[in-house]
Amino acid sequence: MKRKRRKGFTLVEIMIVVAIIGLLAAIAIPNFVRARTTALRNACIANLKQVEGAIQVWAIDNAKAGTDTPSAAALTPYIRRWPSCGTDGYVIPAVSAAPVCPNVAAFTDHSL
Repeated sequence: MKRKRRKGFTLVEIMIVVAIIGLLAAIAIPNFVRARTTALRNACIANLKQVEGAIQVWAIDNAKAGTDTPSAAALTPYIRRWPSCGTDGYVIPAVSAAPVCPNVAAFTDHSL
């Protein structure tokens, strides 16, 4: 007599695979969220440095005092595209002031 052999997975095998995938997702998702938050903070700090550098170069090139504030048009030669943190753009501070993140209420660790 020939015995018929069925191909496929049993319910227990499928449940084990789903449990393993769920366990891996439970470990990986918090790490992705933390990495995204860290990357956003680092990008914002780099943008703040870029804005501060452009303002300082503008002040040196134009012999401006620490209380002068440049316009966005005046900074165009120094910054090709104005950076942003999330959806908000940075406010241009005076030469002696440090730029701040526009989302300072949401992100307290985004500072120079």
